[in-house]
Amino acid sequence: MTAPVIRIAMWSGPRNISTALMRAWGNRTDTAVIDEPFYAFYLNATGKRHPGAEEMIASGETDWRKIVQRLTGAVPGSKRIFFQKQMTHHLLPEVDRNWIVDLTNCFLIRNPREVILSYIKKNPEPTLEDLGFVQQQKIFEFIREQTGPVPAIIDAKDVLENPGRILRLLCNALGVEFDNAMLSWPAGLRASDGIWAKYWYDEVARSTSFQPYKPREGVVPDRLSEIHEQCRDCYDRLYELRLH
Repeated sequence: MTAPVIRIAMWSGPRNISTALMRAWGNRTDTAVIDEPFYAFYLNATGKRHPGAEEMIASGETDWRKIVQRLTGAVPGSKRIFFQKQMTHHLLPEVDRNWIVDLTNCFLIRNPREVILSYIKKNPEPTLEDLGFVQQQKIFEFIREQTGPVPAIIDAKDVLENPGRILRLLCNALGVEFDNAMLSWPAGLRASDGIWAKYWYDEVARSTSFQPYKPREGVVPDRLSEIHEQCRDCYDRLYELRLH
């Protein structure tokens, strides 16, 4: 009897360890991965000026309905697991949510102070929507309301402090066996990486495993204090429910 396909959607905000987690899943022989499938749609719809935006829009899919068909259709390479690295802020309000319910959803969270301090190095004036925390909480609440159980949540700091333990907990929560291949991977870029990898993935491309956690130094600028508080409220609610 053929094992059922498991489609895992991991919902994260920007400036997290989502790409390292994509590396971890992509190093499994039973798993296909897809990198931020709604990115071109998001850029086309919002007009955000991200590095390489025109190239991404030209080469990517900008019809969200076709993206959903791809995410819920045949798994690349006929793999048993389909890991989908999703950015919460890419799921704009006009995108129907009902298809998400049939996926195995999980959430990657990170302390908003560290997210903001990392984000402003690339974009010094982020909006609340750019950071994805509000959208992440809304997606979480939608899934919980529709399905009942609390979806799996992991925190970036917990992963970096003890990747083996947290990934075992995550796999157990998702109903898949843990694979030691998730703890290390070859350096370099991947064919499965988005074309934006050349702008954003330098550090991940050099990595061969999860890097030890290091607290980010600095203070959130006063001009972003209100946004930080709003992000913190969303983060704290999910943090209480995390796997640890």
